[in-house]
Amino acid sequence: MKKKLSIDNLKSYKNSKKIVMITAYDALFAKMFENLADIILVGDSLNMSFLGESDTVTATLSQMIYHTKAVRNGAKNSFVIADMPFGTYSNKKTALKNAVKMFQKSGCDAIKIEGGVEKADIIKHLTQNGIAVCGHIGLLPQSVRGEGGYKIKGKNEIEAKKLILDAKAVEEAGAFCMVIEGVKAEVAKEVAKSVSIPVIGIGSGKDVDGQVLVFSDMLGFFEEFTPKFVKRYLNGADLVKEAVLAYKQEVENGTFPSQEHIY
Repeated sequence: MKKKLSIDNLKSYKNSKKIVMITAYDALFAKMFENLADIILVGDSLNMSFLGESDTVTATLSQMIYHTKAVRNGAKNSFVIADMPFGTYSNKKTALKNAVKMFQKSGCDAIKIEGGVEKADIIKHLTQNGIAVCGHIGLLPQSVRGEGGYKIKGKNEIEAKKLILDAKAVEEAGAFCMVIEGVKAEVAKEVAKSVSIPVIGIGSGKDVDGQVLVFSDMLGFFEEFTPKFVKRYLNGADLVKEAVLAYKQEVENGTFPSQEHIY
């Protein structure tokens, strides 16, 4: 049985072992990932992958609690991080109230919130009240409407300096790790070097402390669009369709159920 990692374990991986993070949204997939990934992230990306919305903004706290609890039930020995959805950490009081609710009802080990310098006071307030926080800097999916789209960060010196300031602010506020998304590789490398906590990349090159991918992207279940940074390790959608087609054909021609499947 897998031994559950602690925050100290994960922090010790800085500059020594690459951290493997993958998303999951239910008990079934969480169980499959339990012995393979260091961290399972219950991302608000589920709002797009499974609810069919155009962005993550409309994800709710109750929705995230439901899916995180399902993941926790399926992967009891995994370190589970849950995204706090848009609007649930707009100020210290609101953030603490909602984070406590997430911890108590979902069984997560930590929460993830988006933002750098501007969210540092909230991260500090949470960590001082016993909430383990994973930061998230760079491209912020919850800010996509305000920014007018998904925009790669770190494309000039000003953006690069801001990202380093963001990372340092998140670390100083007490976060034990952070995700860096959609950042030019050479800048993400410098960001990771600027802090002593793990920096886990998505679309930010290889010179960081680990990687995270949305499982439905990497397994080829999401067909509408594949971001440049995603490598497909399986043509999942094709395999599922082939299996369902075989089932359909056997039902229609009467070969299923056969004698071995009948009581």
